[in-house]
Amino acid sequence: MSAMTATKELSRCRIVLIAPRIDDPAKLKSLIVAATEGGDVASLILPAYDAGEAAFQNRAESLVPVAQAQGIAVMIEGDTRIAGRVGADGIHFEGRKAGLEELIEKFQGRMMIGAGGAKNRDDALELGEARPDYMFFGRFGYDNTPKPHPRNLSLGGWWAQMIELPSIVMAGNEIASVEDVAATGAEFVALSSAVFAEDADPALRVAAANALLDETAPRFEAGA
Repeated sequence: MSAMTATKELSRCRIVLIAPRIDDPAKLKSLIVAATEGGDVASLILPAYDAGEAAFQNRAESLVPVAQAQGIAVMIEGDTRIAGRVGADGIHFEGRKAGLEELIEKFQGRMMIGAGGAKNRDDALELGEARPDYMFFGRFGYDNTPKPHPRNLSLGGWWAQMIELPSIVMAGNEIASVEDVAATGAEFVALSSAVFAEDADPALRVAAANALLDETAPRFEAGA
């Protein structure tokens, strides 16, 4: 679980990978393996993408060991049973505060619990009251423009200034967009289409993102 910190040998914004929507299990696994060879990655989030339970579990069983072998924490979207069966590090939850609180009460200490789905500051503050391990600003599958969505940048910057809980902000579909996210003060930048595009080499894209963050990302104070 220590992988989801901003200070694992680094004092700047780190990469979180969002697994792409690819139905071919072998292709998806090869892309994830390649991405993990590109340098520092804090975490991998596996969205359900409307998959049935069996298909989602098979996908998770294939990807969790690959990521964890590289010291990457794996978060499963929404399904605690699958997360437990495959030995994932945590649950990514998208929903209302009551559901998040219930999840945290039941699983905190055994798994990380991250929260997403906030559309505005009020949503974010309400979810933050439950004290998840992180707040995610963005929507899976919607990183389809070169720049991050302005709302995500705005929320991420406001959150970083006001709230101590770590945040993950979704980048755009170009690697250069990690600079915009890092500039908000967010602890993590989420990448998906920028790394897993059809013509991309995931290892090279992750390496390029890390190089940009090394060069341009603000440094956090010790212990941040």
